[in-house]
Amino acid sequence: MIRVEMLPNLCTGANLLFGVLAIAAVFNHNFTLGAVFIILAAVLDRLDGLLARRYDAASAFGKELDSLADLVSFGVAPSLMLYATMTEKWPYAGLACFAFFILCGAYRLARFNISTGSKKHFQGLPITAAGAILAVLVVIIHNPAVTLISSVVIALAMISAIRIPKI
Repeated sequence: MIRVEMLPNLCTGANLLFGVLAIAAVFNHNFTLGAVFIILAAVLDRLDGLLARRYDAASAFGKELDSLADLVSFGVAPSLMLYATMTEKWPYAGLACFAFFILCGAYRLARFNISTGSKKHFQGLPITAAGAILAVLVVIIHNPAVTLISSVVIALAMISAIRIPKI
């Protein structure tokens, strides 16, 4: 029997699973499927927070697990998609952007975890949105320069001080 308090962490585990599946899809050169898995992970990421608040099941463990899952699903998976599309023409630029996006995502998550900030705004672009946007851009934009520049702008938005309203 699953207790209702376990639902948020089960959603987080499913988020992580979809992130891993997105990485596997990238290895199989199926970027569209990878983007679909990242979008599904984003839906589950939203759901885990809603369930944790709804059932008063938020915990320090859940917060840390969520950040680890988010780094895989919205940091590693989409930036790996970017890198995989750059290996033939611009491998070093792709590698630099791959690493930069993950570093900015990890910084963003660490800052969020220790923040006691506003309940109405995020500081910087949340990694969930950043990763989902990057994954979609990799699939729909076939210009390497535009994709690389977009990844840097999105990464910088994650670590910026801009205020993004919570919805």
